[in-house]
Amino acid sequence: MQNRRRIINIIILIALVVVLFIVFPLAGSNYFLNILTLICLYLAMSQMWNLLGGYAGMLSLGMQAFIGIGGYTLTIASVKFGLNIYLAIIIGAVICALFGLAVSPAIFKMSGVYFAIGTWIIAEALNIFFSNWKFVDYAKDWSINSVFGMGAKQLYYTALVMAVLATLIVYCLLRTKTGLALMAIRDSASAAETMGVELYRTKLLCYVITCFMMGLIGGAQYMQTAYINPSTGFSINWTIAMTFAVIIGGLGTMEGPIVGAILYVVIEQIMYNFTGMSNIVLGIIAIVVILLAPRGIMGAIYNRTGFQLLSPRRSIPQEIPEEVSEEIPKE
Repeated sequence: MQNRRRIINIIILIALVVVLFIVFPLAGSNYFLNILTLICLYLAMSQMWNLLGGYAGMLSLGMQAFIGIGGYTLTIASVKFGLNIYLAIIIGAVICALFGLAVSPAIFKMSGVYFAIGTWIIAEALNIFFSNWKFVDYAKDWSINSVFGMGAKQLYYTALVMAVLATLIVYCLLRTKTGLALMAIRDSASAAETMGVELYRTKLLCYVITCFMMGLIGGAQYMQTAYINPSTGFSINWTIAMTFAVIIGGLGTMEGPIVGAILYVVIEQIMYNFTGMSNIVLGIIAIVVILLAPRGIMGAIYNRTGFQLLSPRRSIPQEIPEEVSEEIPKE
């Protein structure tokens, strides 16, 4: 009963927050909407990176590969071939999922730091490939003029959908047997395999879902940016942003990427006029937080108070139902 009440309260709170974000455009300026759009996009990216690194234990330094593929698919499909921009985003996400499926046999042979470096090398290889690919005019700066007619509200609502979708996917996935298997693999792959978890298939499902979502988010990101080239599309800065948001907010927590994304965007806006200094400031903040709160802001709050708004854990009932208790033999 207590657990059911808690779930209802959480649903009401989340619904209120979503409604609040939906009505923001009615009162906010375009600058304020742009800030909220960035927060939603970085929140979505961070949730997916956290799913892969925080819950599945696959720390990746190459998620920018899928941001770049999603951005380029959006650009080529909408600008060069005139496709609907949202259809172009979905096509980009499918291509990302297929690319993730193709490279998985190689990178899944690696683990730990080797997995991280392997994914980063793939992203760098894509950067070089796109810079020398005639089909995309080599390293040309593409102006995504198909999004020029879109207003700040449409871009914001697109980003909001991405943020809500990414959060829901992570939340729902973690409350399934697959989610439990992912966390078991993170804690001990050998023990999980002993208990019957199919390591490759479980990790592959998580990776493909993450790649698909990164493709969607990458397309939405370049709707907002409105231009792309290989050095920006496949920049390590995308992964730096995701990693910072998750580590600061709380690795392996649902709320961590939300808090981290807000802090990242706010800090970036404050440091906007100090070119080259933002990464130094972000690095210093990350070191301080790691030293004072190794599990991030939300991890520290959970350790002290037990507060967890979006827990992936399936609760165990505190009371035994009457029909069950009747079947238990009494001594």
